[in-house]
Order: sequence, then structure tokens, then C-alpha cells
Amino acid sequence: MAILPFENETPTAELPRELLEAMRRDFQPRLGVRDAPQERADAIVRGIIRSYDVDVPVSYTANQVQPTASRRLLQLVLDVEIVDQTTGKTIFERKGLRAQGEYAEGDEAGGRRDAVKRIVNDMVEGAQSQW
Repeated sequence: MAILPFENETPTAELPRELLEAMRRDFQPRLGVRDAPQERADAIVRGIIRSYDVDVPVSYTANQVQPTASRRLLQLVLDVEIVDQTTGKTIFERKGLRAQGEYAEGDEAGGRRDAVKRIVNDMVEGAQSQW
């Protein structure tokens, strides 16, 4: 399986790399595939990162004078397609695949890791259901 870097329509430069690394790490053992160059792969994974929204407040401190958010939420939305190159058949396709990650104030990277983990899990489960 060849996992192509996703096109990134967000201003978050590190997101495509983090997503690619997570897919390579999780797809191989869970789907029973090996990483291969696109020319020799039986299947390819490609997609577009559509949006990455951060700083959605989830909970606030109890300070009534100046409430501040103590937990925040980020949301990741992408389109993904897994295609069998030998037949040309689409194995899995989802537009608007969405995942959220909750994080503590100042730990956006932790929330991003959580959202990436969730969205990769959804891709694996979707592909498994079509195999």
C-alpha cells in the first residue's frame, strides 16, 4: 500500500507529516499491508486535509471575574480515498471525515495528536469494513 502525502488546505504545516506518520504506523499492522512505492503498490491512499479548527473552548475556570478556558477542542476534517490499483475500484472513500481532540490550555499539539489518532482509526475501521 502506498500512502501519499495529503494535500493540505490548512495553515498548519506540520499536520500532513503527522497524519502520514500515523497512517504508516497504524495501517501496516491493523490492515496487514506493507508500505510500497506508488508504482508497485496494490492500493493507494490519498486525500485532502480540508480544515483544522483550534481554540474551541470546552470548559472554563470558576473565576467569575475573568473566566478563562481551561480545556479546548480542535477539529480536523479531511477527504480520504483508498483505491485498489489493480482493479481501479475504490475500497474506501469518505468526504468530510471529522475527528476532534480535546487539549489543555497551551497544549494544541496534544489535541492534534489525539484528533489524528482518532481520524486514522476511523480510516482503518472504514477500510476493514470494505475488505
